[in-house]
Amino acid sequence: MTDHAETRRAPGTPCWVSLMVHGLGTTEDFYGALFGWEFAPGPEPFGPYVRALIDGREVAGIGQLPPDHNLPVAWTTYFATDDADETAETIRGCGGTVAVGPLDAGAAGRMAICSDPVGAVFGIWQGAAHIGTRLTGVHGTPAWNELVTRDTSTVGKFYQAVFGHDPEAVVSADFDYLTLHVVGRPVAAVHGVGRALPHDRGAHWMTYFEVDDTDAAAELAADVGGRVLRPPHETANGRLAVVSDPEGAIFTIVRSER
Repeated sequence: MTDHAETRRAPGTPCWVSLMVHGLGTTEDFYGALFGWEFAPGPEPFGPYVRALIDGREVAGIGQLPPDHNLPVAWTTYFATDDADETAETIRGCGGTVAVGPLDAGAAGRMAICSDPVGAVFGIWQGAAHIGTRLTGVHGTPAWNELVTRDTSTVGKFYQAVFGHDPEAVVSADFDYLTLHVVGRPVAAVHGVGRALPHDRGAHWMTYFEVDDTDAAAELAADVGGRVLRPPHETANGRLAVVSDPEGAIFTIVRSER
């Protein structure tokens, strides 16, 4: 299924994913081989930046970090907002942090980089010329965004307060999981993993990318400079694997149940 809507996303809906890396060329080669992405220049508020395209339609962004920045290399999930400045104030008021912005990304829109009360980094995006990801449901497109954290109890309330998410909990003694809804539609999730939370990463948003064949994509990722961190396995939502790119950015590939 493809998403041909060119309208702005409902506030609180994940609308874009981006990655800041040290070596833009190497990263383009990796994702081009894995997902079939092509690249076009994007706005440069922080330096060199490209948009990844499938069939000429924007699916993700990759930027290059300044040489003196030792920031963690990780995929960032952006949530749509109609007013980035107002949302940034709400984030601060609810115990989150606004690390960058809000600032204009040329004519594309207005954005900020933030973190929630448990330290997970995310972005907010007020779309103008650029409303976000323009294609879904095919190989190489963002499929899902999930916050991996110690427990869902407090941080779920944060996203509800900031974005108006309507949370739906899984009723289970051994599975701590909230699905976040916007206008009755599931848009993201919060997964409490307890002591299984990686010490070296802490709480983080995980980006899922759709693939046609999880096993083949995992093998290809390893062949072109990445690593397979969790081999392909079946879940209720499809066959998935956790991989990292050459600079260590971690993401999940999934062949969704269709």
